[in-house]
Amino acid sequence: MTNVYVVSDTIYSPLGSTTAENFSRLANGVSGVRLQDRPEMADQPFHAALFDPESSPGDPRYTKFEQLLIETVGQVLGSAGIEPADPRTILILSTTKGNISLLESGIEDPARISLTGSSRLIAGHFGFVHPPIVISNACISGILALITAMRLIRSGRYDTAVVAGADVISKFVLSGFGSFQAISPGPCRPFDQARDGINLGEGAGALILSGKERYRGRLRIRGGSVSNDANHISGPSRTGEELAQAISQSLADAGCAAGEIDFISAHGTATPYNDEMEARAITLAQVRTAPVNSLKGYYGHTLGAAGLIESIVTLQSMREDLVLASLGYENNGVTMPLNICSSLLHVPLGHCLKTASGFGGCNAALVMSK
Repeated sequence: MTNVYVVSDTIYSPLGSTTAENFSRLANGVSGVRLQDRPEMADQPFHAALFDPESSPGDPRYTKFEQLLIETVGQVLGSAGIEPADPRTILILSTTKGNISLLESGIEDPARISLTGSSRLIAGHFGFVHPPIVISNACISGILALITAMRLIRSGRYDTAVVAGADVISKFVLSGFGSFQAISPGPCRPFDQARDGINLGEGAGALILSGKERYRGRLRIRGGSVSNDANHISGPSRTGEELAQAISQSLADAGCAAGEIDFISAHGTATPYNDEMEARAITLAQVRTAPVNSLKGYYGHTLGAAGLIESIVTLQSMREDLVLASLGYENNGVTMPLNICSSLLHVPLGHCLKTASGFGGCNAALVMSK
């Protein structure tokens, strides 16, 4: 089977404009979640990790969503020397809402609002010769994009995949989560006894994967799998069996035993039902002894970018053999306690697991290895 190597990666978020900047701030316990007073989004202040409204990562001819993707894709292409016009290279984009905020501003441009249209705009900007693949499957979109890239490279169809994901927060997005009463009035606390909901966040991440053996020795995307609860449109499984299935299948795909997992980057949204389900799933999959963290306390929930951003942070954790603290965690709040990392942990990391779940009952799991 073709090995899939990580060639280059970057994160653009309220915490920094590169992977190194982001990881440094995370390791120092810095959170991007702040009390936001944004009348254009909500009548009352709310906690979220948002970019400064005055900041702009790129060309003002593009929307904020498009600018984030252009910034991150440009960074990884520049650092890796990959040629977008190579017919053996594919662009894969993950998002949940894309340019949906254009509806609020009264701009009725189907070519920009549709994910197909906006993704082709990004591909055209860089000169990719193939139409981009768009992955939009709720909050597993980022991980599913990585799994899709891995499978396409393994199949021999492409040598290289550029994978990027982004989402921005708008009144539409914020009010949607508010309608579920899922927004925490304060900073979120994944897996904690006092957790009471999520914070939202915006950001982007990108990485390049390749099957070329000249990258041997780099970190690998080793296996992945998806599943579905078939339970409820917005409520997760009550048993965790379906996410556990995705975890077990990803381990089998990677040829990795449950006991070999050194660290789990959990989805950890800090909602009562998600964290309980995820704890059950991790227990059922027999990986509960591994250190676990959630990055939602730092980034908020970045939706379609979350799985990608958090996977890149996991890769950096592996490079530095450093597990980050799960910000906001103090006391166990799930019925099947996990090994939540409440402070920095220096430990050799050979195999790591990333999980995600989302609306519609979707679940995904990804194994990364040295």
